[in-house]
Amino acid sequence: MSRRTLAVVSAGLSQPSSTRLLADQLAAAARDELVRRGAEVELRVVELRDHAHDVVNNMLTGFPPAALREAVDAVTGADGIVAVTPIFNASYNGLFKSFFDVLEPGALTDRPVLIGATGGTARHSLALEHAVRPMFSHLRAAVAPTAVFAAPEDWSGGTADGALRARIRRAGAELADQVDHRLPASGPVDPFALTTDFAQLLGGGRES
Repeated sequence: MSRRTLAVVSAGLSQPSSTRLLADQLAAAARDELVRRGAEVELRVVELRDHAHDVVNNMLTGFPPAALREAVDAVTGADGIVAVTPIFNASYNGLFKSFFDVLEPGALTDRPVLIGATGGTARHSLALEHAVRPMFSHLRAAVAPTAVFAAPEDWSGGTADGALRARIRRAGAELADQVDHRLPASGPVDPFALTTDFAQLLGGGRES
C-alpha cells in the first residue's frame, strides 16, 4: 500500500469558517478516492490565520519562524495540495497570496493542486479562473481542471447542497488521479541545499 500526503491550506479568517469547511470536504473527497485506489493517506491541515504574523515576519526577514517552517514543509513536502481562499475584492485574500509568496522558487513545480474559494455571492466565482488559477500556473503547479466555488446559498445548514457535493466529488477525484499517477513526493524543498558541488564552485562553476 502506497502512502500519500495531502496538504490542506485554508485562508479563512473567521471561526467557524466556510473556507475551512470547503477545504475539509475537498480534501476528504480526494482522500476517499485515493483510499479506494489502495493508498494510505495523511491529511496535513494548514490554517493560515494561525500563521499570519509569522508570514509577515518571514517576508520582512527572509526566515520563517519554527511554526511557519513546519507549515511550509507540510505544503512543499505533500503529494498534493488543496488550497482554498475567501474572495476579497474579486481576488484571493492577502494572507493566502503572502503564504505562497514565501515559498522557495520551484517548490510547487509539477505539484498537483486543487483550488477552491468561498465568497458572499456566486459572481465572485470568476476569481478562481482570473486570479487563483493563474497564480498557481505561475508557480508551475499542476492545477486540477475543476475549481470549486461555494457561495452562501450552496450550503444548507452547514452541509453542501447536491450541486456543490457533485463538484466536490469531481474535483477530489481529479486531484486523486493526478497524485496517483506521480511518484511519491521526495519531501520539502531545502532552501540551503547546494545545487552545485564544491569542486564546481572552486572551479568557477566549470566542469572538469
